[in-house]
Amino acid sequence: MAHKNKTTVQEFILLAFVDLHHIQILIALLFLLTYITSILGNLAIIMVVKTERSLHIPMYFFISVFSTLEIIFISVTVPKLLAILIAHNNTIFFNGCFIQMYVFNSLGVTECYLLVVMVFDRHMAINNPLHYPTMMTDTVCLAFAVFPWIFGFTIILVPAILTAQLEFCGPNIIDHFFCDLAPLQNLACSDAFISSMSTSSAAVIDVVLPFFIIIGLYGSIIKTVIKIKSKDGKMKAFSTCSSHIIVASLFYGAAIIVYVKPKGSHYDKYLAFMYTAFTPTINPFIYTFRNRGVKKVLYSAFNQVIRPV
Repeated sequence: MAHKNKTTVQEFILLAFVDLHHIQILIALLFLLTYITSILGNLAIIMVVKTERSLHIPMYFFISVFSTLEIIFISVTVPKLLAILIAHNNTIFFNGCFIQMYVFNSLGVTECYLLVVMVFDRHMAINNPLHYPTMMTDTVCLAFAVFPWIFGFTIILVPAILTAQLEFCGPNIIDHFFCDLAPLQNLACSDAFISSMSTSSAAVIDVVLPFFIIIGLYGSIIKTVIKIKSKDGKMKAFSTCSSHIIVASLFYGAAIIVYVKPKGSHYDKYLAFMYTAFTPTINPFIYTFRNRGVKKVLYSAFNQVIRPV
């Protein structure tokens, strides 16, 4: 990205978790395990949904898209963090830092709205079961899946460009484990008020708005579920919703705290762990492996593998 002539910084130094230097190896192992688990878990979801015809329905289509997003999302930050913790490679080039910042935040917005799409799909399935098959066609599902990506990579352009146009003449030390908007704005030599306000304003649209949309949709779902007379029907609906609510609350809660306020803090990097590494790791278990349909497919595949010839 272009920057003004007064910018003299050529690279940034990521401190990561330098204040926890006495347990750096433990932290590295934790993130490595988290990364491997996330990649393998989400790849398993994609493969199962792709190969099993019984799972070729909108809900699992969106879950597979979500898993693809999670693999890319966690890969934007964690590999560099592992390089910092293991190889002590704390530097990142100026342009590389801003590219990481833009891609990471764009994917974050994409996730926020893809979560809305997934809840909307459940809302349609539970509240309009008779019209659901005709309304959620392949074309409609594809459009719903593509929209969050386009929206995410478009809306983040404004705060990203405003931040990249700031002057950076030193210092160049970022108290974080990846390049993000607030930490970079705090390092600017020029006035970062407009870029900070654009970040907070975008956060309202990108994080707060979809969070409240999800709450509204779940409110409608819960009203419908309460009216279900069958106890098994209620339990099935609530089990599907409760897991999603827990993960969405963790993701949105941490993201709102970090991005809505104008200035970043030293503790943002610890909150960032929640939505950059923790949720992508547990999502495969929450959204899929606890699902009866997927467990049935996995159980069947396991039996075929161990069955004697």
